[in-house]
Amino acid sequence: MPEKKKYVSVILPLKLDWLPCYSVPAEEEIRSGDRVKVVFANKSYSGIIAGCDIRPDTDPARIKDVTYVDRNLSPVTQEEIRLWKMVADYYLCSVGEVFKAAYPALKISQEEALARRLESERARRRKTIEGIRLKIARLEDNLYKKKKKLEESEKSSRKKEKTVARLIEDIGKINEMIIGLKGRLEEISEAGPESGTGIGPEDREDQGTEIRLTEAQETTYRQTLEAFGEGKPVLIKGVTGSGKTEIYLKLARKAMSEGKNVLYLVPEIAVSRQLRERLHVIFGDRVLTFHSEETAAARRNTAEKIRRSESDGRRYIIIGTRSAIFLPHTCLGLIVVDEEHDSSYKQDSPAPRYNGRDVAVMLATIHGCPLVMGSATPSLESVFNAGCGKYAMLNLDTRFYRAREAAVEIIDTSAERRKNGMTGSFSKKLVSMMEKTLQDGEQVLILRARRAFSPVLQCPECGEILKCPHCNVSLSLHKNPDRMMCHHCGYSAAFDPHCPKCGAVMHGLGSGTQKIEEETQALFPGARIGRLDSDTSGPQAVDIINKFNAGETDILIGTQIVSKGFDFPGLTLAAVIAADSLLGVQDFRADEKAFQILEQLRGRCGRREKQGVFMIQTNQPDHPVYRQLAEGNGDSFYRILMSERSEFGYPPFTRIMNLSIKDEDETRVELLSARLSGVLKTVLSETAGTMPDIVSDPFRPPVDRISGNHIRIIRLTLKKDRHLHDMKRLAARTVSEFEKKARCQGHVTIDVDPY
Repeated sequence: MPEKKKYVSVILPLKLDWLPCYSVPAEEEIRSGDRVKVVFANKSYSGIIAGCDIRPDTDPARIKDVTYVDRNLSPVTQEEIRLWKMVADYYLCSVGEVFKAAYPALKISQEEALARRLESERARRRKTIEGIRLKIARLEDNLYKKKKKLEESEKSSRKKEKTVARLIEDIGKINEMIIGLKGRLEEISEAGPESGTGIGPEDREDQGTEIRLTEAQETTYRQTLEAFGEGKPVLIKGVTGSGKTEIYLKLARKAMSEGKNVLYLVPEIAVSRQLRERLHVIFGDRVLTFHSEETAAARRNTAEKIRRSESDGRRYIIIGTRSAIFLPHTCLGLIVVDEEHDSSYKQDSPAPRYNGRDVAVMLATIHGCPLVMGSATPSLESVFNAGCGKYAMLNLDTRFYRAREAAVEIIDTSAERRKNGMTGSFSKKLVSMMEKTLQDGEQVLILRARRAFSPVLQCPECGEILKCPHCNVSLSLHKNPDRMMCHHCGYSAAFDPHCPKCGAVMHGLGSGTQKIEEETQALFPGARIGRLDSDTSGPQAVDIINKFNAGETDILIGTQIVSKGFDFPGLTLAAVIAADSLLGVQDFRADEKAFQILEQLRGRCGRREKQGVFMIQTNQPDHPVYRQLAEGNGDSFYRILMSERSEFGYPPFTRIMNLSIKDEDETRVELLSARLSGVLKTVLSETAGTMPDIVSDPFRPPVDRISGNHIRIIRLTLKKDRHLHDMKRLAARTVSEFEKKARCQGHVTIDVDPY
């Protein structure tokens, strides 16, 4: 008689638009979220049970068995699976791709290794307990015999005092041994299987540090709680230095006092380090961190602590970058999204190509917990959502130390060059202000939006520009050691100063952070100078930030990372070199992003009682971004941008999807993209009706060849109406069917809400 079976659907870390079905014995206790091993396409995979008691739509005889149900691994929560499905549905990817992002292969293998170690520890502990119990039984039997003998000796008329004394002494020793063994047995029994894994009780709890708010902060705090009561996410639009962080911390303390965990998202790893020190003073060892530069073991331990917090009663505040969203959250009582406008929240590749801010909203919905976002320069999308009543927007216009906002000075570098007012990359006006700042014992921050020494290498004789052999971009010159590097694919080669065409000596064009650092050292030989960019990451970056924060560095030079969320008490002068590079981007968000970066950088200086100075070196001194910034008309500028977006049909008034077509053969990518654009126009225009330009013609992105692949983009502009979701799904199905027919699977990627 054939064995009775039941059927389950399994999530695998693969790009599948369906969930494979597997069988398990009918008597097997299994539930959604259980971790299993299965075979798919002749390869073994770790998967997650998504649904039980599935009715198969194929011949049961063809359905494979689940290889192994791993009871040693913690099940995935239903909240996690629900989030994966929401993310997959919105960003038009598979649930398997989201699962792969949340549980990468290394994490799973480490979990399995830990589970094997714990099972071995359990077996060893069981054996030890068994041996101790056997010893106790033997000692108790011996004790009984000794007591019996003592009674007989005491009753005997021929009792001997020495015999009685020796028996009493033996009984005492046996009793001590039994008590000791029972104590040891209790210790082993109470010790969890995680003993010795680094997942132990915390050393310190909340330190009781008082969080003091100003009157303006207290008002915003109360308004935030009122909005939470109405079930709305809150957007705090607070000027830089207004003390938004203190409000977050008071909200976090309230949530934790109510027995809830807190997720605190930041856009950059470097920001999380400075924030962690601040939070540790208040919350002690209940602060956990999660980001890509932590070891895999540390990230695993953080995940395990969060997973166990529901059962062990411990509560945590987790500081993390966007990937922290996919932790196994339990008892979640508050989500904070700091600097919600930041483009670092957007995942570009691989799928899911999600925005951490928007997924945080999904996570808050699933857990039914409050969400607070904050920024001095909120995204137009969030401002729009607030205007529609989806978010509650609160304004915090008073700086914490009541200092005035930094004065803005725009320096026309074209005019300065004409009158010999430039020294290399620096205007003499900026050099003079830097000298005064350093003489006053204060600090300087310089932003240059490009790293390396020279972004371009060109021959002065024949005009040859050295390009990456795999990408359509110029190679950048990096110093110490001298190397040519591609900032897109990572290609690197030793620098040969001779032109490969004519043999003349190559010249570097432009200046990156390394060159700005060299020029600064020449201008200020006695100054202590630091540089912060992606070439100075990890522990080196921590040291650079800590030294500048402590006043041990006079001048800090960096890329856009220096504008993000730092609080440097001694900083009074900030400046931008070649600010126009922030604007020269083919992107409808260019002005918005440039304004945000500049306003954020302006806010880094003069955060205490003294007013700071913000200097912008530009060849376009009359550009609206600079003028609106200098005149303090941020709200007016936002209204102008919003009006332009509405007029031209850009987000937040529409939804955009970018379809990226890649192929090593340029002719083939041209053909594929043209055919796909035509198919989409036919299919979607029939449904869209009133939006004839819903599908663009294929166009080249600014960098149209990366890692050997030629690239074309098709942009879909969709109405934000009740048909939006159906239109997105229809577009995704059309792309999938096209790939199959054209035999180009994997050549087209979908990016919803590109940033």
